[in-house]
Amino acid sequence: MTTAKNTYAVWPHATVTAIADVLADTSDGLTGREISLLLSQIGIAEAEGPNKRERLARALWARQIRDQASNCVVRFIAEAMAPVRYTQKLDVFSRRCDDLNEVLVHIGLRVNEAGKVARGPVASTLGEAAQHANSLRAELRRRGTHHQVLAYCTREILTKNAFHASLEATKSVFDRLRQLTGEQRDGSQLVDAVLMPGSTGTPRVAINSGATPTETGEQKGFASLLKGLASMYRNPTAHDPRLNRPVSDDELLELLTTLSMVHRRLDHARVQP
Repeated sequence: MTTAKNTYAVWPHATVTAIADVLADTSDGLTGREISLLLSQIGIAEAEGPNKRERLARALWARQIRDQASNCVVRFIAEAMAPVRYTQKLDVFSRRCDDLNEVLVHIGLRVNEAGKVARGPVASTLGEAAQHANSLRAELRRRGTHHQVLAYCTREILTKNAFHASLEATKSVFDRLRQLTGEQRDGSQLVDAVLMPGSTGTPRVAINSGATPTETGEQKGFASLLKGLASMYRNPTAHDPRLNRPVSDDELLELLTTLSMVHRRLDHARVQP
């Protein structure tokens, strides 16, 4: 990682570019002005480029080549990730750490809770990188978790709160059923009202045509699945003390994967007025 003089070895071009992609991301990264101020603060000349990510990558790469050391990149990361910058934005800090660590794990480094670059595990494959980064968010992204699920639990996941994430994510399904139908009920009553055939013989939200006994059974099974999810996660976690309802990371990932499947079926459901 370093020599006796605390000089960091040159990082691969792909690594420097990936670091710039994270820190200068169009949606979640530093602004162009913030990048310029940080570069000036640590004495790195700005570079030309079509966008802020290219400019940052070129500036860091040029200085690294000039120095024949990656100290400039390490320092830029440390300044950009200084915890004082995120006093009111802990979710942003955690998200950037996760994304940086997915990159740094390939060269045996990581960003720690103090925002500093430190030694870490080495990964050679993308599967190992996701595991070593120890990031629920990274794993959820790898699995292609449905955006409706993430919209309800992203903040909880980023603060490493699996207990409340399970509650919020499960809410997403029932909120969506209400949005689709205008129904105001909740839990099992909501499921019965919109997913079961009822007196008309046709559910208000149908995941298939219902033309065969097999499809009718699938519709009822889908409804039963949602009732089970409500009983397991929605109701207990809403009322039980946190310590009495532990939810592991593995359980949370499995729950969110199941909820993603539910939302994808709802994506293509037929809704009766």
